[in-house]
Amino acid sequence: MRIPFFAVMVAVSLMAAPVQAQDLAATCHASSSYDVTFSPQDVLFDRPTPAPMRVELHEDSLRTDGVAVALTPAQQDRLSVFERDLQALAPRVRQVARNGVDMAAQALREEVAGLGLAAATRVEFDRRLAAHVTELKQRIARSQSTHDWQGDLIQQYANQVSADLMPLVAGDLGQQAINAALAGDMQTAADLRDRAGSLATTLQPRLQQRMQALRPQIEALCPSIQRLARLQQGLRDAHGQPLNLLHVDATSGASAASASD
Repeated sequence: MRIPFFAVMVAVSLMAAPVQAQDLAATCHASSSYDVTFSPQDVLFDRPTPAPMRVELHEDSLRTDGVAVALTPAQQDRLSVFERDLQALAPRVRQVARNGVDMAAQALREEVAGLGLAAATRVEFDRRLAAHVTELKQRIARSQSTHDWQGDLIQQYANQVSADLMPLVAGDLGQQAINAALAGDMQTAADLRDRAGSLATTLQPRLQQRMQALRPQIEALCPSIQRLARLQQGLRDAHGQPLNLLHVDATSGASAASASD
């Protein structure tokens, strides 16, 4: 039995930068065609196509596809504030990610606690889960790029964790069913088999419902993202085309128009 519960934990981990996180996109109506990578003095936006494929922000200077962009003083000021605010937003996003991991892990522990597993199974499950939580939070802390959290990589990680944890649950319930059948309690055995078979369809929705408690923390990031979208207005690439590093739905942006500029 394989239950994709850990996809919930990974999905709420809003790693590295706001413009690519799915939860931020859904909650703040923000999106971007770029990945973003941070370094102490630079921010790099990159994408495979179309041009500009590389947008580099470095101490009030702007380069697109390797070409320096001439900026007016007003544009330079706007770019400086954009870069400063984006750098400041990244650690806030990481904190929400860490909170999401903790929240998801606690929700999972509580759900598993209701399955009636053997004490030894619970202890081993908690030990393995704690190790994965520690590893994931370390990855969040190290990550400086949305490239670290592409869909395939997230799914691979989710599969690895599921393969480590879920056999414990399935094996315990299966053994309980066998023991009940050997004792002649066929109804209990059938109930245990049904419980094991329904985990895949019932556990994940319950976890997702619990994770709605994280939504206010995500929503608190939206004004900063909307401010970034406004700050990029008026900035252009080396060919004079508007930079569209991130897009915020107009109706969403209007709701936060009173946010500080």
